[in-house]
Amino acid sequence: MANIPTIEFGVPGDKVKVPRIGLGCMGFSPIYGEVDDQESLQTINHALDVGCSFLDTADVYGLGGNEKLLSNVLKDRRDDVFLCTKFGNAWRDPEPGFQGGFADLLVGVKGDSEYVRKSFQNSLDRLGVDRIDLYYQHRVDTSVPIEETVGAMAELVKAGKVRYLGLSECSAETLRRAYKVHPIAAVQVEYNCWSLDIEQNGLLEACRELGVTVVAYSPLGRGFMTGQIRSFDDLPENDFRRGNPRFQPENFHANIKLVEAFEEMSAKKGASLGSWRWRGCWLRTGT
Repeated sequence: MANIPTIEFGVPGDKVKVPRIGLGCMGFSPIYGEVDDQESLQTINHALDVGCSFLDTADVYGLGGNEKLLSNVLKDRRDDVFLCTKFGNAWRDPEPGFQGGFADLLVGVKGDSEYVRKSFQNSLDRLGVDRIDLYYQHRVDTSVPIEETVGAMAELVKAGKVRYLGLSECSAETLRRAYKVHPIAAVQVEYNCWSLDIEQNGLLEACRELGVTVVAYSPLGRGFMTGQIRSFDDLPENDFRRGNPRFQPENFHANIKLVEAFEEMSAKKGASLGSWRWRGCWLRTGT
């Protein structure tokens, strides 16, 4: 088993050790291009074998397909997994002959109490489990008071179906309001060289104040900091990153220069580019 560092995670009175590095499962659905389910399952099982047990999915990834994929692993290895999933991005099912993209099926953000309960049960059914370790609101529904949303999520904790609650891409004010309803264990936010909002909008400060763990997604800049993407043409035709500003041809050259600078710094330290960037996230967030 690899020597993956751990952190103490949770809320006052209920703490657990989890690996500091988790496996984000979004890429196992056709978002970054075509996928191979068998290869994805091999990757997930290998991650568990080396101690990377913090698995992060969401109901909207693959429009439910990502959770169904994970069920193939969970049926035999549920106790090996710290399981995280999310709700809040509502979608419609594609009609016969649909030729659009993933984003064309999204219909908005929902956070009313009925939607919380329905989404949660749907996730349990797709995952084939009876409990979730960390349940996030994926995006905040500004038309519904956060107190209502978190109140419904808290009912799931009270029922023994969820252990911890989390929010994703919320404001500092929303986090504080939510925490008054029920302790929040984690806030997930994009955090990398291109996305530093958490340092400037008060959210990182609020997390530190409340003792909330920051779960950074895309710490490698959606793949830029792997060093494997050297031109816009390296992205598959159906890769959603082709619409991301940082990958556009007019920005690509400057961003590659940034990657090269980090490659040089990490090489001087005898570290891989990825581990160098992960360490940066740990040091800056304290988690």
